[in-house]
Amino acid sequence: MKIDLTGKVALVTGGTGGIGAAICEYLASVGAKVATNYRNEEKAQEWLKETSSRGFDFKAYQVDVTDTEGCAKMAGQIEEDLGPIDIVVNNAGITWDTTFRKMTKEQWDTVLKINLDSLYNVTHPVIESMTNRGWGRVINISSINGQKGQIGQTNYTTSKAGMHGFTMSLAQEVARKGVTVNTVSPGYIATDMVMAVPEDIRNKIIAQIPVGRLGTPEEVAALVTFLASDHAAFITGANFAQNGGQHMM
Repeated sequence: MKIDLTGKVALVTGGTGGIGAAICEYLASVGAKVATNYRNEEKAQEWLKETSSRGFDFKAYQVDVTDTEGCAKMAGQIEEDLGPIDIVVNNAGITWDTTFRKMTKEQWDTVLKINLDSLYNVTHPVIESMTNRGWGRVINISSINGQKGQIGQTNYTTSKAGMHGFTMSLAQEVARKGVTVNTVSPGYIATDMVMAVPEDIRNKIIAQIPVGRLGTPEEVAALVTFLASDHAAFITGANFAQNGGQHMM
């Protein structure tokens, strides 16, 4: 099976590190023109320089995904720079953990705005163009904890569960127009953040995963790339539990 996204334009939010960076590289490796957003200028420039040295040509725009107007302007600028957006990967997200009893309204609002409101802000400016052209892909990166819940993450799990509600509803609206909408829910992935967890705690996490290891950003990127391709045209409204068997549904 060969995946060819030559000529397609992809927007991957939160693409300068971890899972997002792997998704950018995988999409580009099969021909897509890839753009992302960033908030940290220094980090973004380092990423662009490093990836350029390996032959990638990414576009990056300084936009906060909670900024509705800013996201609309970014979509317009990407279309001007690269062409109409064919693929959206809603990957940007944060955690701000504490038990619900101790959670402040700021902690609740911040996580919901970045993880959930961003779906509207990033997807809304491009969905009509996708349907008008008869082809499009929206892929939302959720989490295992959006499926099973997690102590100390009521804000995060609410946002990640909400992502799939968005997926199912939008998928039904646009299916006949050649646009698919799917969710990927990774488990524990060997990103810098997870690898920074003390080894003894990390080993306890791995002990709960039937395959006996953490996932890799590349494995998530490979699934996203498949879902972005024509091979996945009959898949929409689905939620892919990519967690090594830690939570089976």
